[in-house]
Amino acid sequence: MMTITQLPPLSLYIHTPWCVQKCPYCDFNSHQLKHEIPEKEYIERLLFDLEQEMPQIWGRQLSSIFIGGGTPSLFSPQSYERLFSGIRALIPYFSDMEITMEANPGTVEADKFEGFYQAGINRISIGVQSFDNAFLTTLGRIHNGDEAKRAFDIARQAGFHNINLDLMYALPKQSLAQAIQDLNMAISLQPEHLSWYQLTLEPNTLFYHQPPPLPEDELICDMADAGIELLANNNYQQYEVSAYSKSGQHCSQHNLNYWQFGDYLGIGAGAHGKITRADEQTITRKSKRRNPRDYLDPNKSIIDTQKKIPQQELPLEFMMNAMRLKNGVEQSLFFETTGLLLNQIQPVLNKAVDQGLLELTENRIKPSAQGYRFINETLELFMPENFPQLETSKKIQFKSLD
Repeated sequence: MMTITQLPPLSLYIHTPWCVQKCPYCDFNSHQLKHEIPEKEYIERLLFDLEQEMPQIWGRQLSSIFIGGGTPSLFSPQSYERLFSGIRALIPYFSDMEITMEANPGTVEADKFEGFYQAGINRISIGVQSFDNAFLTTLGRIHNGDEAKRAFDIARQAGFHNINLDLMYALPKQSLAQAIQDLNMAISLQPEHLSWYQLTLEPNTLFYHQPPPLPEDELICDMADAGIELLANNNYQQYEVSAYSKSGQHCSQHNLNYWQFGDYLGIGAGAHGKITRADEQTITRKSKRRNPRDYLDPNKSIIDTQKKIPQQELPLEFMMNAMRLKNGVEQSLFFETTGLLLNQIQPVLNKAVDQGLLELTENRIKPSAQGYRFINETLELFMPENFPQLETSKKIQFKSLD
């Protein structure tokens, strides 16, 4: 039995599905812009989407907002002012709450960034990926290295004091020296946060079907080790697999809520959400229609799929997120967010400890150094078939509505 006695923090994810150009490595729900963005219609549909979610979260308050894409910076500041005004009318949140927007350096304009800041966005995540023009061309990016640095300067001048830079390594034909040069350039700008992650070939991408020549595994490991050491030496503390925070401050509050198995509403084309209901004793995942045309069509349901998570899947769902955090989570969080007691999965926990993948202290569950490096091995232990003692929920529903 699961017994949910309290609700976790609630975040809001907003998806904008348009890009100037689709990158060959990108597996997100993004669509190359062929006509003018229907901004007004999309903002109205987002607010309608949120209205439909309200019965699930009456009385709750937002802890963060994240606007992802696609390229959210293609929208105007006026559109975000309208959006935030509509959100505030539906659900309360503190004025100083973290509100993040992703931005592509090729779409950065000084006037727009000042407008974004005035609209209430207080954290910017700039998709740099590399400062090397040759690698940027290979990655299909529309900006160059100088424009990436200029985008950072514009964000600072607009008033942003919480900036993340996205940077990739293990790029096609990249050397160790080139990877570290990229990282040194990012560090020299002194952002509050760095997301530094390996390029991987995801299904449904051009790179997956036409693989570029990536570095050998041994070289990739050398890049990872050298980069982590360089970041640590410059006071960027790793707190998640690919997330580094300056002086341990300015961690992404929105992403922390994901990794701590918090709740989040997802609005927009292709957005995903997870909501806990104490009155129903359920945790439900929901996704919205991916195609912007379908999402905007008033004659079609916004919902694509909806599923109540079976109890046997909750340990894996929890660990998939928590084990990304370098210092793990408090043991009490497992019960608080899943409604399951830790002793219900104790044999599997003990097995993970015996294999050197997990560490259990009086109040924390955390990955060992080996477990952190080989997360997939740890997660295999928490597959649903390893928990026959947990009831399989009968309240499972899938919806694909027209």
